[in-house]
Amino acid sequence: MIENKQPGSKGFRLKYGMVGGGEGAFIGEVHRKSIALDGKAELTAGVFSRDYGKTVSGGEALGLDKNRLYKTYAEMAKAESSREDGIDFVVIVTPNNTHFPVAKTFLEKGIHVVCDKPLTTTSGDAETLEKLAAEKDLLFCVTYTYTGYPIVKHLREMIKKGDLGDIRVVNAEYPQDWLATKLEETGQKQSAWRTDPAQSGISCCVGDIGSHIENMVSYLSGLKIESLCARLDTFVEGRTLDDNATILVNYDSGARGLYWSSQVAVGHDNGLRVRIYGSKAAAEWSQENPNYLKVSYLDKPTEIISRGRDDLCPHAQGFLRLPGGHPEGYFEAFANIYAAFIDALIAKLSGAALSAQEFDFPKIEAGLRGVRFIEKCVESSQKGAVWIKF
Repeated sequence: MIENKQPGSKGFRLKYGMVGGGEGAFIGEVHRKSIALDGKAELTAGVFSRDYGKTVSGGEALGLDKNRLYKTYAEMAKAESSREDGIDFVVIVTPNNTHFPVAKTFLEKGIHVVCDKPLTTTSGDAETLEKLAAEKDLLFCVTYTYTGYPIVKHLREMIKKGDLGDIRVVNAEYPQDWLATKLEETGQKQSAWRTDPAQSGISCCVGDIGSHIENMVSYLSGLKIESLCARLDTFVEGRTLDDNATILVNYDSGARGLYWSSQVAVGHDNGLRVRIYGSKAAAEWSQENPNYLKVSYLDKPTEIISRGRDDLCPHAQGFLRLPGGHPEGYFEAFANIYAAFIDALIAKLSGAALSAQEFDFPKIEAGLRGVRFIEKCVESSQKGAVWIKF
């Protein structure tokens, strides 16, 4: 679906469509702004709401042609796949329960997919999407945003090189306080669907933020979970799904992990933090202070690595956007996920071989693993916080 220009030519831009992300939606605007940072793709089609009138008003406000604003995602997939200038990929930013049918529909029409996490509400559905994407030879990105930070990529390379030695212990947490009260009863849209099992799936806290811990630890360390023991709590009276979780992890290497995620931790905004302890050194990174990495050694002083001041490994350096002293944050990390995905897609459409660097975005395998993690945590907790094979 290349219009006029060939991939890699001057002025070439991919075209994308969006399902969801209409009025009142937080994450849709984040996706659009992050994609726009590099100017390599433009929004040309959409279904922004189940209400067609809202799709039209929202789409026209974004400058889209009304003829490419659709009543349903099925109509959009069919129409765009038939156009010579149709979209190259779709971005799915709807509640969790709709990810599977929307993604499946676009994959079946030969359209590459970017989807919010969690990928689906069941591992069976995630496996179906993985198989379909492979059969159709289509790229599939799952937007675990935080792996887009350059410092995170640098730490990953340090661990790969053995700078920390053998990994022994992982301690990771993700506390928030936004659901410390029953916000879902106030009409707040984001809390309403996240705490609703019909839309969110079998978990709120683990599904929403605990899955980010699993993805971050896996991305950084390469450790594979062998078994886990989880206790999921629901502290707010009348709430159905979990709002706090404590998870013990055994990795197949012999390392151990402790994960804590909470949406009722008063005093915390968005406190994703990872501590990795090895036989030679330990590293600590916080999402709320993302431009710095603390590394402590057995045989020399602790150091603070600065994203802007210090030389990062070449791969991480390639994701820097601003000079030192100018903080890079959430939008830049999100844009880095898209930059890697879009570069890989341009290369694929050009027939070029895809390098590992161009593939440094969260793929469908990460999405499937994340859904399994959610399921295993819920299973363990429901059985009395017992150990479950992963």
